Amino acid sequence: MLMAHAWSRCALLSTSLPTEVGRRRSWRCFCNDTAPRRQRATNPLTKNYELHGNHKSKYIATRQRYHRSSPTVPCRIFDDVEERERGRCFAKQPPHELNCRTTRQLNNHCIVQHGQCDILEVSAERNTIFHVAAEQGHDELIWELYRRFREEQGLLSRRNSSLDTPLHCAARAGHVRAVAVLVQLAGQDFGESILGCKNEAGDTALHLAARHGHVDAVEVLVSAAAGAAAELNNAGVSPLYLAVMSGSVQAVKEIISTCSDASSAGPSSQNALHAAVFQSLEMVDLLLEWRPALADEVDSGGSSPLHFASSDGHRKIVEAILRAAPPGTVYKKDSCGLSALHVAARMGHDRVVKAVLRSCPDAAELRGGDGGTFVHAAARAKRSKVVSLAVKNPMLHGLLDAQDRDGNTPLHLAVAAGAPGVVETLLRKGKVRADVLNNDGRTPFDLAAGSTSFLTMVSLVVTLVAFRAQPRPQRQDQLKKWSGRDIVHEIEKTSDSLAVVAVLIATSALAAGFNLPGGYSDEGEANLARKFNVTGATDSGHLARQFAFKSFLFLDTVAVATSVVAVILLVYGKASRSAGSWRSFAAALHCMWVSLISLMLAFYTALNAVATTRVVYRSGSVAVYACIYLLAVFITTCIAPEVTWGTVWRFLRLSNLKGRHVIMKRQYPLARASVFNFCLFKATSMLAFVGFGSILSFLSTRRQGTSPAAPSPL
Repeated sequence: MLMAHAWSRCALLSTSLPTEVGRRRSWRCFCNDTAPRRQRATNPLTKNYELHGNHKSKYIATRQRYHRSSPTVPCRIFDDVEERERGRCFAKQPPHELNCRTTRQLNNHCIVQHGQCDILEVSAERNTIFHVAAEQGHDELIWELYRRFREEQGLLSRRNSSLDTPLHCAARAGHVRAVAVLVQLAGQDFGESILGCKNEAGDTALHLAARHGHVDAVEVLVSAAAGAAAELNNAGVSPLYLAVMSGSVQAVKEIISTCSDASSAGPSSQNALHAAVFQSLEMVDLLLEWRPALADEVDSGGSSPLHFASSDGHRKIVEAILRAAPPGTVYKKDSCGLSALHVAARMGHDRVVKAVLRSCPDAAELRGGDGGTFVHAAARAKRSKVVSLAVKNPMLHGLLDAQDRDGNTPLHLAVAAGAPGVVETLLRKGKVRADVLNNDGRTPFDLAAGSTSFLTMVSLVVTLVAFRAQPRPQRQDQLKKWSGRDIVHEIEKTSDSLAVVAVLIATSALAAGFNLPGGYSDEGEANLARKFNVTGATDSGHLARQFAFKSFLFLDTVAVATSVVAVILLVYGKASRSAGSWRSFAAALHCMWVSLISLMLAFYTALNAVATTRVVYRSGSVAVYACIYLLAVFITTCIAPEVTWGTVWRFLRLSNLKGRHVIMKRQYPLARASVFNFCLFKATSMLAFVGFGSILSFLSTRRQGTSPAAPSPL
C-alpha cells in the first residue's frame, strides 16, 4: 500500500506543478481545526488500489464518499484527476475555484496526521518521495518539497533498503537536472557529506553515473566534489575505471580533467588502462597523456596493459603503449612467465608481433615459463602466420630449431598440437631439422602417433615423410600401430548411413531404366530412341539421338551396378568386424561416387535428347555440372589431407623407398592407403569431367534437328 501511494503521490505532484517556480508553489495541508483528529487517514487511491487494482478509475467513482469540506487557504499544487485526464493545467483555472478543488484534493490525496502530510513515509523498499522523484527526474518537485519541508532533518540523506540516497537514484538514472538540484541543496546544509555517501555496494553517486556513462551527471558531480573521484567501492573499483568500462570518452575526459588525483583502480589490481585497451585508441591516448605510468602497472596476475592489448590484437593501441611506456614494459612477464610478445604469438596476431619486434628487436629472445620462445608459443597454438613471420625473417632463423626446457623444438610442439600447416611451413620454408630428439628421446615423427584424429594423423605423416623425417631408432617388434580412435567402430556407424544412400541411388537408377525419359510411342518404342522425320533433319541428327539413347542406358546401368556393389561392400565390411574392413569401406565409397556421377550424367544425356529449347540445355548443363563440382569439392574437403599437392607428390615418391615403406606399414598402415584412395578419388572425378564432357560435346556438334545444338558442358 505504501509503495502504491508513494508512486501515486509523486505522479500527481509532478504533473500538476505549474511552470513557474516561486513562492506560490506550496505544499501544505490545512485541515479543519474543529474536525475530530484521526490518527491516520486512509488515502482513497491506496485503498482502491488494494481492493481493485485500478486506483485512477475507482477514485473518480468514489470521490464523493471521501469528500470533506473544510476552510482552507488557496493552494496550487494538486490538479483534479478529471482535469489531468483532459490535459488541462490546474493553474489556468479561475481563482474562485481554487479553494474548493484544493480542499477536496488535499483531503483525498494526503495522509493526514496532526494536520500535516507525512513526508517521511516510505515504500516497501524504504524509498521516500525524494527517492521516487529523483529516479523520475522531477527536479522542480524535489526543490519544492525540500523548501517546504526543510525543517525535517535528513531529507536528502534518507536511505532505502539498498542504502541509496536520492542522489544515488538520480545519478543512476542520469537525470542531470535532478542531480544538480540535489547537489545544490546538499551544499546548503550538508556540504560534501551527501556527495560522498556510499550505498550497500560501496558506490557513490559518481560511481553510478560513471558506470552508466551519464556524461552530464558526471560533470556536475565532479565539479561539486572532486574528491569523490578518488573513492573506491567495495570491489576496489574507481569511478574512472567504470567510466572507461562504459565506453564514454567524454566521461573519462571530465574526470581526468577535473580531478588530477583521481584513482584509476579496478578489480584484481587492474587500472583504467587495462580496460581502455578493449575500448578505443582515443581513450588509451587520453589515459596515457594523463598518467603515462599506467602502462607499467600490472594486475594480480602480473599482466600489464601491454599484455591485454597484445591479446586483443589492436596494433595501433599496442604501438601507442610502446611509445608511452618505459622501456622495460616489453620485457615484463606475467605469473605464467609469458611476455606480451608470447601473448600476441599465441593469439596469432602477426601484425602485433611485428610491431613489438620493430620497437624492441631483442624481445625475440625472451623465454617463457617453459623456456620457449614466441615461436614455440605460436607453434603450440597452431598459428601458421606467426611461424611464417619468423621463417621469413633471417634474424629469427636461430629460433626455429631452439629447444625449450623439455627439449622440444617448435616442430615437436606443432606435431604434438596436430597442426599440419605449421609443420609444413617449418619443414618446407624453414629448413628445420626433423630428427632432433627431445628430453624423452622422441622425434617429431614419433609424436605423430599421439594424434587422435585420423585425418590429422594422415596429414602429419604425409608431411613428415615427404620431408624425410625419421623416427627414433628402436626395435621394430616394439613398434605400436596408431590407434587414436577405434576405426572399426567409426566405420560401422558410417556404413549404416552410406548403405541407405546406396540403396536409394540403386532404386532411382533402376526406375529410370524401365521408365525412360520421354515415354513410349503407340508402337511400344521408346521415344528417346525413335527416328523422327522432321523437315531439315539429317542422318547425323538421328545418329546423335541414337547415341544419346545408348549413352543414357550405359550410364544408368553403371549407376545401378556400382550402387549395388557399394551396398554389398558396406554390408560385408560391417559383418566382418575386422581391422581390414576399411578396405571394403574405401572401395564402397569409390563405387558410390561413380554411381552418383553416372546417374547425374545420365539425366543430362536424356535431357539433351528430349528437350527442345536452348534454355533447357543451358540450365540442365549448368545444374548438373555445378552439382557434381560442388559435391566433389565437399568430399575433397572432408577427406583430403591438410597439405599441399606438392607435399602429397613428394610423399608418393618417397614412401616407396624400402625402409620408409616398411616403417609406415608397421606404425601407420592407414596413412599410405588413405592417400592412395584420395588420389584415386581425384582421378575418378577428373576422368568423369573430361570424358563425359567430351562425349556430350560430340553430341552437341553432331545433333541436327528441330532444336538448336546443345552447348558443351565444359
